[in-house]
Amino acid sequence: MQLIKYNKVVIQKFMSDFLLNPFSEIAEVSVGQHFYWQLGSYEVHGQVLLVSWFVLAVIFGLSFVGNSNLKSTPDGLQNFTEFVTEFIRDLAKTQIGEEEYLKWVPYLGTVFLFIFVSNWSGALLPWALIELPNGELAAPTNDINTTVALALLTSISYFYAGIRKKGLRYFNRYVQPAAFLLPINVLEDFTKPLSLSFRLFGNILADELVVGVLVSLVPLIIPIPIMLLGCFTSAIQALVFATLAGAYIGEAVEDHH
Repeated sequence: MQLIKYNKVVIQKFMSDFLLNPFSEIAEVSVGQHFYWQLGSYEVHGQVLLVSWFVLAVIFGLSFVGNSNLKSTPDGLQNFTEFVTEFIRDLAKTQIGEEEYLKWVPYLGTVFLFIFVSNWSGALLPWALIELPNGELAAPTNDINTTVALALLTSISYFYAGIRKKGLRYFNRYVQPAAFLLPINVLEDFTKPLSLSFRLFGNILADELVVGVLVSLVPLIIPIPIMLLGCFTSAIQALVFATLAGAYIGEAVEDHH
């Protein structure tokens, strides 16, 4: 499978680009082979957009069907969609607090569902059967650009939440509990999106590589338990990302006394 070949030269290319020209060349480092679309002077990963649109269509379709004919006593798909909604509301309430959580349920719900469906699409659907001129279809979260984008959106969200509630007083957090902690508190804002993006990307990529290797070596029976474990870890990764996003937003709106 082409996915197995994705990372053979990534580390060497990353190090050479970083050492030679860390500011202008590092953005060109790419993980694996991709099906590129040319949009003007820009190249985008077409296979990521294709699967992302599929994921969004699945989420929209289930939401529309489950809520198109609402009943006072939910059953079937409506029962499932209400369960998911309550789960996300409880998650937001726990991490953000009763006063602010309702404003952030849509964001946390969107992030959780997109990552969850994306991860499961990579774990359950045989994307390799669809041939592309270059690269192959896989979970959108298997691409570092997707996870970095989600992490940056989370960073923007908690900055927005803090400034919206506290105004410029929000920036007092950088000198609390002591002014000499300013560099550490600033560095924390850089480490949060890095940890969010690379944790999700690394786990999903590693899972797909392990399954790909086992399928190529032992095609029958053995990969099945690994695939089931991959579905479980994929769900956990979606939950971890949404939980941390909620925790960061909750920290931003928290009143310090």
